[in-house]
Formats: sequence, structure tokens, C-alpha cells
Amino acid sequence: MTAEPLHTHMVDDQLAKRNAVVLAIGQALGGAQASIVIATGGLVGVYLLADDKSLATLPVTTFLAGIALGVAPAALITGSVGRRLGFMIGAAFGIAGGLTAVQAIFANAFWLFCAATFIGGIAGAFVHQYRFAAADVASEDFKPKAISWVLAGGVFAGIVGPQTVIAFKDLFLPIEFAGAFVGQAVLMVATLFLMAFVTLPKPASAKDTNGGRPLKEILAQPKFIASAGCAITSYALMSFVMTATPLAMVACGFTPGQATLAIQWHIIAMFAPSFFTGNLINRFGKTKIVSVGLLLLSGCATVSLMGIDLANFNIALILLGLGWNFGFIGATAMVTECYRPEERSKAQAANDFIIFGCVGFASLMSGFVFEHFGWAAVNTIVFPFVILAFLLLAWLSKMDAKADPKPAPGPA
Repeated sequence: MTAEPLHTHMVDDQLAKRNAVVLAIGQALGGAQASIVIATGGLVGVYLLADDKSLATLPVTTFLAGIALGVAPAALITGSVGRRLGFMIGAAFGIAGGLTAVQAIFANAFWLFCAATFIGGIAGAFVHQYRFAAADVASEDFKPKAISWVLAGGVFAGIVGPQTVIAFKDLFLPIEFAGAFVGQAVLMVATLFLMAFVTLPKPASAKDTNGGRPLKEILAQPKFIASAGCAITSYALMSFVMTATPLAMVACGFTPGQATLAIQWHIIAMFAPSFFTGNLINRFGKTKIVSVGLLLLSGCATVSLMGIDLANFNIALILLGLGWNFGFIGATAMVTECYRPEERSKAQAANDFIIFGCVGFASLMSGFVFEHFGWAAVNTIVFPFVILAFLLLAWLSKMDAKADPKPAPGPA
């Protein structure tokens, strides 16, 4: 294990390849805790709550809140102490979250379980830094590949997490699901030791974090409003439907194992297209790819409303994952056009805070809507928000046309 370099502008593709492999494995292990919480959080909520199950999906919400509130501290910590130690600290949060969840389930303590998933969410915020870290010492040519390698780890995380739930969930029967969070803790222990092999410089800190235009002016741009609106729609609707799906499947007579496998295919569908989404954006444009994502989200809701067979749930979740990928990545690419280099930190932080705040609220309302209005209502709600996102894209197109009118044709 070599010392972490102190300079911030080195380029070393051999080191970048090594780091990318390590971080990809870390993404597969550390990123798996998200699918564990998503697949079981609502079911544990039902298990721990009394008659009123409206807050059953709150543990998923607190996990997402942990990510939202942990993004800025994670960046600050890794910038201060270095990527390696910062990522090890993040993994330690994941271990603590898993073990606290086990304790909460044994104690039948719903609110302690919510606190446990919040701690896990903080660990997830560090995992979200992996894809950026992979590019730290890479050349411009290798950066996209380094990021893609880490995203490949996200695909495997979608398999590792659900399979961990299936393998460990009955470890402490008749106490259900506690074993799944033992599995989470084990994965995060492995992640902690793995991060010891990361060799990366401290990220360069901005000299003037208040540079550029005021944040209010950046957020008021039509392109920022439209792109952030489409990103929120894609991510929040995905969270809203996904969080309720395991509850709906179990209510329809399917087993928790079948619900977990459905989530597995959903997460694979979320990340697998990432290898070519960028190429599609370059070829067809951001707006068209976002539009395809929105149509796929509508397709998910349509398939769900057509029936409650296992195939309906599985196909709908795959469409939901694909819709998230195209919609969110396309919208994120649009957001990057809304700020100057000196405005990047505050613009990205504001964008992420808004998005994850809405995603967390969506996951919370998911359980409430399902409990009081049913599975059909969960899916019907998708359509008006998709229509709103399309209206935002149309408005942006109109504003762009006004800002850059085409010259009038000359005389024949």
C-alpha cells in the first residue's frame, strides 16, 4: 500500500486504471447497501409498525435523506483528509448503520431503524464520490472509461445487494430481515478494507467558492429550471414507484424473495445502460434522450396498471430503471451547461440538495399513497408529472428559440 500523493494535478493512467478497478469493486460492495435498504426497508417498516402502515417507507426516505445531507460533508471530508481515509470513514458509517439496523429490528424499534438507514445513507454519500475519484489522476482520454468502470460496479451492486438479502434475511428466524443488515455490515467491512488500496491525491479545493454569479441567478435560468425539473421528475418518480413495489408485491401474494429479485433487475436496468447513454446523448441530443426516459417512465406505469402478475411487476421495474437512466443522466448533462467553472461547486450542491430532497419526499409519500389509495393510485400519479416535465422541455425549447432566433431567409 503506497502513500497517498499530495499533489493534485498528476496524470497517471496506470494508477488511474488500478484505482478504477478498486473503486469499481467498492461500488459493487458499498453500493449494494442501497439495494438492501430499498428491497427491505418498506417491508421492515410494515413489520415494525402497528396497525397504521402509512410510514412503512420512511426508512427508505431516511436513507435518501442521509445521502442528501451527507453529500457536502463527504466532499469536505475527502477533500480534507484525502480520498482513501475519507472513503474508509464512509464505510465505517455503513458498518454502524447495518449493525444499528439489526439492533432496531430485534428491539422492534421503528424509529431506531429509521436512524440506522439514515446512517447508511451517509455512507452512501461517500459511495457517490467513487465515480468522481476514479477520474482524479486519469488523462482526458481515459476519464470516461474510468467512470464507466465504476458504473459497472453499480450493475454488480444491483446483484450483490438483493442476493445478500436472500442469503441472510432468515438468519435469525423468527425475527425477519435482521440478517439482511448483518449482510450489509459485512459488505461495508469488506469495502473499508478495500478502500485502503486506493491511491489518490486530495482533490483540489476551489480558491473562491463564492465566485461567479449569485446562486439565485443561476437557479433562475430557464435551462436550469427545465433540466432540474426533469431530473427531479425522473428520480422522484422512480423512487416513488420503486419504494412501493415490494409492498405491493407482498400484498399481492408474492414472497419477499420474489420482490427482492424484482428490485435486483430494476437496479441492473438503472445502471447497465450507462455504458452507452453518453454516446446516445452525443448522437441524438440531451432533450431527446430525456424525452425517451419520460416515455419509459410512463410505460412503467402503464404496464403496472395492466395487471398484478409477476411479469407485470418485473417488466414495469425494468422500464422504471431504464426511464431513470435516460431521464436523469440526460437531465444531469443539461444541468452542466447552466454554470461556469467557478460556479460549479455551489450549483452542483444546490442541484443535488433539491433533487434528493424531492426524492426523499417521494419515497415517504409512496407508502402513504399505497396504504390509503392503493397500487393503482401509485402508478396513476406518474402521468401528470411526466406531462409537466414535457411542458418544461417545450417551454425551454421556446425560450431557446427566442434567445437565438434563426436568421430570416434571404431573397431567392
